[in-house]
Amino acid sequence: MGTPVTIALDAMGGDHGPSVVIPAAAIALVRHPDLRFILVGDEAKIARELEANPQVAEKSEIVHTDVAITMDAKPSQALRRGRWKSSMWLAIQAVRDGHADAVVSAGNTGALMAMSKFCLKTIKGVDRPAIAAIWPTVDAECIVLDVGANVGADSRQLVEFTLMGAAMARALFGMERPTVGLLNIGVEEVKGVEEIRDAAALLKEAPLPIRYHGFIEGNDIGHGTVDVVVTDGFTGNIALKTAEGTAKQIAQYLRAAMGRSLLARLGAILAQGAFRALKEKMDPRQMNGGIFLGLNGIVVKSHGGTDATGFASAIDLGYEMASSGVVNRLGSDVAHFHTKLELEGAA
Repeated sequence: MGTPVTIALDAMGGDHGPSVVIPAAAIALVRHPDLRFILVGDEAKIARELEANPQVAEKSEIVHTDVAITMDAKPSQALRRGRWKSSMWLAIQAVRDGHADAVVSAGNTGALMAMSKFCLKTIKGVDRPAIAAIWPTVDAECIVLDVGANVGADSRQLVEFTLMGAAMARALFGMERPTVGLLNIGVEEVKGVEEIRDAAALLKEAPLPIRYHGFIEGNDIGHGTVDVVVTDGFTGNIALKTAEGTAKQIAQYLRAAMGRSLLARLGAILAQGAFRALKEKMDPRQMNGGIFLGLNGIVVKSHGGTDATGFASAIDLGYEMASSGVVNRLGSDVAHFHTKLELEGAA
């Protein structure tokens, strides 16, 4: 067992609050016995859930507040109204003050990003944080970013996203030089908007800790062509939601087809093992959790409507990122990149 990792949990975030967060902590604790928790939220509601999960109670401290950021709050409202007392803010503050190694919240995404940027600040040299998601591929997983933090991105920001994604790949996948591709409308060098082409030129020339693959198309993501897929938040979010919708559509097609006739139902019974494996592979709860990269701290966003299994996956992600030293490595990579740009500009 290594050094204990402390995760601050926004117990009031999401659609279900402590009724999901505390059981999820119990699941994560089985997988990572060295975990400790700071549970931020309404103490009475948290305590009720802890009665059924004494193992979590033994590894936790409670920070009481009855203020929670609503799921429909605008980021500007979240920053103005009671931010200092909300469960979301206090959980992030625990990371800033060194009491926690990461924070996990299923709360309002815009509010979480705004509060995280305000409280933790961005790493020196990072213009904008990005949201990174783990994406299942044919053989393993890849990392896709940005999936929603920034509507657009210029060439330097896309390179910064590349460094962020590569740092995450090293932390989660144990690879020193991950393969990176820029998501584009074609693989030819002449295709794409100017920002994409300029980012490609920078990635080909800069001595970065990556293996630059080149442009990739949308179908390459699921094929696992590269370890890290880089794009702006507008395109990345559309790709993510399209993939989620397609997965649900395929599941509906299969259920309808398997119930169409007696022979089809018999076939479904015989193929139960294969369908179970497919369901597990496509289960979004297993990949739940987007991480805000580029901040002076680890912030994981869980889907607001997930159950305990899904929220536990987000805790797992926070644990793995906190154990890897990814923030320090990313800061070093970004500083190296900007130093090179400054030297080239002065030449």
